[in-house]
Amino acid sequence: MKPSLFSSRYIGVGLLFVLLAAFPLVAPLFGLEFYIGFVRRVLIVALAAASLNFILGFGGMVALGHAGFIGMGAYTVVALSDAGVVSGWLLWPAAALVAGLVAALIGTVALRTRGVYFIMTTLAFAQMLYFVVVSLRKYGGDDGYTLMSRPTLLPGLDLGNESTFYWVVLVVVALALGWLHRATQSRFGHALMGIRDNETRMRALGYPVFRLQLVGFAIAGAIAGLAGALLAGGNGFVSPATMHWTQSATLLVMVVIGGLGRSWGGPVGAVVWLVLEEALKQHTEHWHMPLGLLLIAVALWAPKGLAALYKRRLPLTPTLSPEGRGSKTTARGSES
Repeated sequence: MKPSLFSSRYIGVGLLFVLLAAFPLVAPLFGLEFYIGFVRRVLIVALAAASLNFILGFGGMVALGHAGFIGMGAYTVVALSDAGVVSGWLLWPAAALVAGLVAALIGTVALRTRGVYFIMTTLAFAQMLYFVVVSLRKYGGDDGYTLMSRPTLLPGLDLGNESTFYWVVLVVVALALGWLHRATQSRFGHALMGIRDNETRMRALGYPVFRLQLVGFAIAGAIAGLAGALLAGGNGFVSPATMHWTQSATLLVMVVIGGLGRSWGGPVGAVVWLVLEEALKQHTEHWHMPLGLLLIAVALWAPKGLAALYKRRLPLTPTLSPEGRGSKTTARGSES
């Protein structure tokens, strides 16, 4: 049974959207203009984490190279901007398309492996992409590339204004997250979760397992590429460091903290991680240690993630188990 438009879930999401939209108007009153850019960055990283959760939590594909797709989206913006393209209507869809195609090519190879081999294959491809962009001297190589201006969307809409760009990012992220949520609730999403729970059974039922996983992998890559394009526009600078494997690991940790297979798992993990990182950096140089302790605490006392602490009447990730309790998870990236 689907929740109505007036359910607490939709009311809560709507209220959150309104509060986020009002932030650039309220922040200057308290001298917090700097945090407009920070919250915008949190929104973008939350989208990237949600795209990883789509294949990791809902699809059972433990990928350790997701930052590569973020970088592909960002460098697509760099290449097109260097060629004179300034329209966001072209830059952002192109970034998503290129990242999605690269993800499909990588998935064609990686999805033929299992267990730790899948993890290492995705990591290897991501590092290959990293070293490719490092070698592109035209786009700054290891030093990165500075964008001259932000994209344009509509006449009179100045994306150079921090508040205006913030609102555009908020709308794009909200639409993308909403679409991802709908995808997980669709027949395609349920099929992915069925493959995650019992790949052998789904194959026996006639589901095209490889094709479904490949489509899911490509969708996640495309959404990550869109996040990379938004990140490039917001920062005005793109560096190969965006694609390093440590960034993929950080995204993975965010998803684990937020909750694997939870609709809000990726965003919650991204918000908690980035907010704590920002707060701790202001007080200590050793901010990694408290965040490491947080990860340990989540693993011990909230193994389903922080998003799971908020109980809902409706299950967030329905499974296809005939007993109605869910079957033992068999995720790609973990041994069956």
